[in-house]
Amino acid sequence: MIIKSAQDEIQNYLVDASNFRGNCDAVYLPESAEEVLRILETANTSKTKVTIAGNHTGLTGSGIPQYGIVISTEKLNRIVEINTEENYAIVEPAVLLNDFQSELKRVGFFYPPDPTETNCFIGGTIATNASGAKTFKYGATRNFVLELEIVLADGDKLLLKRGEVFAEKNVLRLQTENEYILSLQLPNYKMPKVKNASGYFVSETMDAIDLFIGSEGTLGVITKAKLKILPLPFDVLSCVAFFPEEKEGLAFIEEARSLSYLIRNSNSDERVEARALEFFDFNSLNFLRKDYPQIGENVFCAVWFEQELTRQNEDSVTQLWIELIAKHSGNVDKVWIGIDEKDKALLHEFRHSISSKVNEYISKNNLRKLGTDVAVPDEVFSNYYFYCKSLVEKEKIDYVAYGHFGNSHLHLNMLPKNEDEFQKGKEIYKMICQKAIELGGTVSAEHGIGKSKREYLLMMYGEVAINEMIALKKSLDPNMILGNGNLFGINI
Repeated sequence: MIIKSAQDEIQNYLVDASNFRGNCDAVYLPESAEEVLRILETANTSKTKVTIAGNHTGLTGSGIPQYGIVISTEKLNRIVEINTEENYAIVEPAVLLNDFQSELKRVGFFYPPDPTETNCFIGGTIATNASGAKTFKYGATRNFVLELEIVLADGDKLLLKRGEVFAEKNVLRLQTENEYILSLQLPNYKMPKVKNASGYFVSETMDAIDLFIGSEGTLGVITKAKLKILPLPFDVLSCVAFFPEEKEGLAFIEEARSLSYLIRNSNSDERVEARALEFFDFNSLNFLRKDYPQIGENVFCAVWFEQELTRQNEDSVTQLWIELIAKHSGNVDKVWIGIDEKDKALLHEFRHSISSKVNEYISKNNLRKLGTDVAVPDEVFSNYYFYCKSLVEKEKIDYVAYGHFGNSHLHLNMLPKNEDEFQKGKEIYKMICQKAIELGGTVSAEHGIGKSKREYLLMMYGEVAINEMIALKKSLDPNMILGNGNLFGINI
């Protein structure tokens, strides 16, 4: 095991993609679950705060320490097994998502969770219940986690298998590897019925494994995971359609969403069934125009969509999408279609570029990220989108708006030019979160809460629920050493 304590050696562990910064005394790089266990035993005895770090691609500061030590999982990076007969893979937490997908593709499989940053560690995606474009069809990471090996704060282990242990009337009983029985009183709040990554996942009869997915390193350290994988489809239709007005682009998404929901409950494959529906506003297209000449001059927004194809329906489904684009005034002559693997890779690059360019801007200007991660119910999304834009435009702050609009999930990134605009942007961010809550939505649909969004978690659930979450955490981590500052205050 490597231990780094010189400040010039640990700077990379003290900042994430949102430019959230922290500090710590040392960074530990264990090479096995047993070494993780020993680190935590010692830290728990001395009550030393511990932050679990992935590949620093997070956007909320959850993997950035505020005092204490860091356990970096980067040496736990083996793909243990890929089983194509039973459709699962076993991985350690520091396997890069991109490497995992490449290995799966080689044997004709894929893993549906696809967050924008493919250099993330899989352990980090489980810790945040990450999602991505394919979430529209497949849901978030939670749907693909079959088993977890977890080291608890005191060094004991949990081995959890989906479908084996369930809560009863908000009480969850777990047995550790050392045969210690944990009785956990689950919080009583109701989660919003939208894509959501805010706080602990709880329900009266929940599967035990779901408590740890999305818990952001506050309940234990994931050292191994068994994941569900799927066979690659025959082909994928991947396209960007351009529209002359935002209302037309949004109406296109609304109809494609409705058609996709309908087809999921039928046996027909001769219909529109999107697996991804992503939106880019005019400002986003301007951000990208220089690098992508495919963006025309007279377009106001774009929608990237994908649908999995069979040999029988590839022609008919493509025609259905073209007709839908035309119905909503899209330019059918300028549709950007991925003809081959190279073209489809370029389309994926286009879809991911806006996020990386925003992060570059933030880093260059040494600002904290002001990007929303809100989601609301489908029926109110269009009005909500225009409400959010109006707040920013009123203050004349530059912005780009894009996101997973199939899931009614908005990333509105403000680009302040100075500290005054940054402070105004923070107030707007708060108003955007408050409105999402009022509409039955969430303050974080996929990035989690971390340290930078704690006040919005409190806004969303209230003080009673936050205290119930803290009590639950204390049942697993009595000395409160794990994930210092994530979800809750630093000195709880």
